Amino acid sequence: MWKLMLLQILVALLPVFVFQIWFDYSKPRKNILLLITSVCASSMIMALCICSEVKDFDLDYRYVPMIIGSLYGGVGIMFTLTGIFAASELFFMHGDWGFIEIGGAMLLMPLIYKYHKGFLDLSKRRKHTIVLGITAGILVIRASSFIYYYHVEHPQLTTSEITHLILHELAYFLVMWLFVVFSESLLRREVIAHQLKGVTNNYRIEVQKLQQFIDETPLGVIFVDSDGVITHINEMAIHLLRDKFGGKLRHELLGQHFTIMYDHIEKDVLGRMLHQALNGHKLSTEYVEEQGKIYLNSGICVRDIQNNVIIGAALIAHDITELNRLRAELGRMERLSLVGQMAASITHEIRNPMAVIRGFVQLMKERSPGEQHEYYRIVMEELDRANSIINDFLSLAQNRIVEKENCSLHEIINEIMPLLMADANMRGQSIELHLAERIPTLMLNEKEMKQLILNLARNGMEAMDQHGVLRLETTAYPDYVELCVTDNGSGIPSEQLGRLFEPFYTTKTRGTGLGLPLCLSIVEGHGGEIAVDSTEGTGTTFKVKFDRTRNYYGAATPIAAGVHLA
Repeated sequence: MWKLMLLQILVALLPVFVFQIWFDYSKPRKNILLLITSVCASSMIMALCICSEVKDFDLDYRYVPMIIGSLYGGVGIMFTLTGIFAASELFFMHGDWGFIEIGGAMLLMPLIYKYHKGFLDLSKRRKHTIVLGITAGILVIRASSFIYYYHVEHPQLTTSEITHLILHELAYFLVMWLFVVFSESLLRREVIAHQLKGVTNNYRIEVQKLQQFIDETPLGVIFVDSDGVITHINEMAIHLLRDKFGGKLRHELLGQHFTIMYDHIEKDVLGRMLHQALNGHKLSTEYVEEQGKIYLNSGICVRDIQNNVIIGAALIAHDITELNRLRAELGRMERLSLVGQMAASITHEIRNPMAVIRGFVQLMKERSPGEQHEYYRIVMEELDRANSIINDFLSLAQNRIVEKENCSLHEIINEIMPLLMADANMRGQSIELHLAERIPTLMLNEKEMKQLILNLARNGMEAMDQHGVLRLETTAYPDYVELCVTDNGSGIPSEQLGRLFEPFYTTKTRGTGLGLPLCLSIVEGHGGEIAVDSTEGTGTTFKVKFDRTRNYYGAATPIAAGVHLA
């Protein structure tokens, strides 16, 4: 009898054991409501099949899966399990007292409905109170059923039978309590597993982000564990330290001790920094120059934040060669800018006394004997030349906004042609003009364009002897307009081509070295590019390209859409 009672208790607790197995092996954990319904219904039917009797009065624990399943599953499961309870009772009923249990189950439904909402969110103590309270109601129903049975059947019960009956019914409290305890334990494991899954997923995402950042960063990064074994190394580190790694790939380096990078720790900076970091040095930084490269290397000690135990070290290598060069270049440019500003101010002030000197020299020339006029002419020419140098220098040094307007490059060339023809005639040279039939208009500053063409043309004339031919040509392309100035002079040596646009660099005896830099400044101010193509003994061609998009984008005034042709 007691063995059968223990079996009944196990059958009543069967849903908990099934949920435990399902929790351990079901990964998706879908169809939970269907599982609760089917398992609790199966438990009720099995409990009815193995129920014990005391003088034909049934003893079982069918109420347990019905009540607990309804509380944890909801209204739908409550109606389903109550219906199955009533149907099974009607099918296996021995006497009219079974109607009392069916009616009692129906009376429990409002109580279950009252507490099922938010039942899962209640505290464990509150859940036990509700379940044990409902259990008391079950015992009232069972007692009413037994009283009716006793009144109808008039059984002669022995003391042992009465004891068994009372203990069986009181065991309802134990079974219900155990059911809630096991269910809460299972739910707590589910919550912990869900939280663990979320933490694991967040950890995985953070690891991926950190790993991608390390792999894509322009810094060489190496991580080693507390034993000095390489746990991570990015491609940049392999590239920067390829001489130390002997051409090994990443998978060949992982798991190796960092000592593979050097022969002796005292001779290698990186090995020494990692060794210091593994011995507790928080941060060490050193500059290293190898094979014309400058590296900034940093060794970092990595500790466990909770207990401050050293768990590894990191090495960061940064190639700062280009950065160092740019820093030096920036410093040089700043110094040149300061010198240029000072020189511009000084030269601007020099022009005023020079103008006075030239005026008095011209007055002295008029009052001096004729044989001295040549001396005064030389002085005045040199003063004019000095003033021209100052003007070129000021044009190059001043960073001013140039007003542009929509005009044709051909018109500017045609306006300046008489002056160029006069210069060519004086030198015994000739000019060939080849202009495109149709050319788009550009945003140009007329004064600067004339200065650009004059400088390039006169440079070409000075490079040619008598009977030289200077060629000016324009060509229209879809994206740009090109101006070519070609001479058939002696050409420019290849070693001098790279320095033509440097300020103050000149190959002429009386040159200032400011003409071509000024041309470059004018072209760039108009959104263009200038290039030179020269062959010794053949001649030189200066090509000026005006990018139409950049030219209009940099214009001070907006231009209507469309192509203007001149």
